Amino acid sequence: MSHPTEPRLTSLSHGGGCGCKIAPGVLSDILKTTTGMPLPPELLVGIETSDDAAVYRLNDEQALIATTDFFMPIVDDAFDFGRIAATNAISDVYAMGGTPIMALALVGMPINVLSTDTIGQILAGGASVCKAAGIPIAGGHTIDSVEPIYGLVALGLVHPKRVKRNADARAGDVLVLGKPLGVGILSAALKKEKLDAAGYQRMIATTTQLNTPGPLLAAIDGVHAITDVTGFGLAGHALEVARGSGTVVEIDWHRVPLIEGVEDLAAAGMVTGASGRNWAGYGSQVQLPADFGSVRQALLSDPQTSGGLLVSCAPEAVEAVLATFTAQGFAQAAVIGRVLEADAASPARLRVA
Repeated sequence: MSHPTEPRLTSLSHGGGCGCKIAPGVLSDILKTTTGMPLPPELLVGIETSDDAAVYRLNDEQALIATTDFFMPIVDDAFDFGRIAATNAISDVYAMGGTPIMALALVGMPINVLSTDTIGQILAGGASVCKAAGIPIAGGHTIDSVEPIYGLVALGLVHPKRVKRNADARAGDVLVLGKPLGVGILSAALKKEKLDAAGYQRMIATTTQLNTPGPLLAAIDGVHAITDVTGFGLAGHALEVARGSGTVVEIDWHRVPLIEGVEDLAAAGMVTGASGRNWAGYGSQVQLPADFGSVRQALLSDPQTSGGLLVSCAPEAVEAVLATFTAQGFAQAAVIGRVLEADAASPARLRVA
């Protein structure tokens, strides 16, 4: 817990967790200046399709996965904040189909505001997750910052033939989501002091669950693409899959798993500002049913911190994918949609039924 004389961690943050992400439309404009650079053939995955991590081929048997993620507090408990941030950062390695091997800590703290004990608890939370993932924190970097910031550089290994990009979905595929949605809604309720103890425990349970099925899923014949659902929400990351693979993604909303209680909280106004910024950035590419409503739209674009894996696989692989999720403790994993041929007559890359 934070020191009783200190401010709440979330009060020091202008936006918590993956809700801190730069809005998708703004980010797209920024990244336009980085295109056109010559890339080495060993770079198997770069920034071209907004994938989860960079992948660099070392030899015929190994490719290095490199990623980083960090953000401001999403909860007030220092240890839990560290756990969530570390789980979220390591997830990108799993999303590429890889196995993490080590991490570096990224630490920015207002040292005149937070005690060394609180800062130490944040780092201890991150270290506990790295231990659970079987990797060391081998170094890092610290700065004195206005807002508390914590995260990791995460490194992993994968066989070059088992790299799972977000751009390799195929028409006819089925989509499976590993975790329920609603983390942003819960975080908004927490910041407004409207989240009860049971809701907080549900939030911690999902955000600290490592996406360990990743490399096991990558080994299944028929699994074509994997990504994790984070700050751009389910809609944003499904759109990245659709754009990268030149397809249309169709989501059956009634099959999408939700964290218990989030619909009621969203209806009561517990929605993050990032949800609206997300929708402003990509809503024109999404086709919704006429009766979808603002609450469901908010959940569709809700920023997920340490969200679940989104898997695109052949229909015959669905049973194995679901069994893998279940065996790894992801009881709410579910089929949520399918991948279709692109429709030249419609600008919508994502359809919700």
